[in-house]
Amino acid sequence: MLTVPNILTLSRIVTVPLLAALLWWPEWATGYLMGFVVYCLMGITDYFDGYLARAQGAVSRLGIFLDPIADKIMVAAVILILCANGNIHGLHVIAALIILLREITVSGLREFLAGLQVSVPVSQLAKWKTTLQLLALGTLIFSGGFPDQPWMQQLGLAALWTAAILTLITGWDYLRVGIKHMD
Repeated sequence: MLTVPNILTLSRIVTVPLLAALLWWPEWATGYLMGFVVYCLMGITDYFDGYLARAQGAVSRLGIFLDPIADKIMVAAVILILCANGNIHGLHVIAALIILLREITVSGLREFLAGLQVSVPVSQLAKWKTTLQLLALGTLIFSGGFPDQPWMQQLGLAALWTAAILTLITGWDYLRVGIKHMD
């Protein structure tokens, strides 16, 4: 159970409070830059936990269960902190909500379908959505370290909206599959 891939996944979960603490004060640019480093390290562990699990033949049920949870916890925490601090503000909060609502809905749908022994593989578009979502949030965190460069935040917000649009498309794809299995 405590394989290297699972330890990497668990490390992402236990690191979320540290990331949140670093981003807590919007006027602390150094905290945002340190938070960006932590966020990048979390992303690297996300890559390596899956890579190592496959390469070592150590894919486990615990890892399959925890990996998407770790991703969702990290994304939700970052979105909530960035909204609370005003890095995501105004109408841009709608893009953040779209992402959060899709994550919750698809998680529930996957759980429902698993009970029916129906597997829904992750599509290539969903992988692109996740990548863009993580890049958008990373850009928004990084931009907090440079408050005198508003173009960075605008770039992050544009990427967030693009991720939200992909989120709607991929969420609809999952929902269509799920509806076929509902009474």
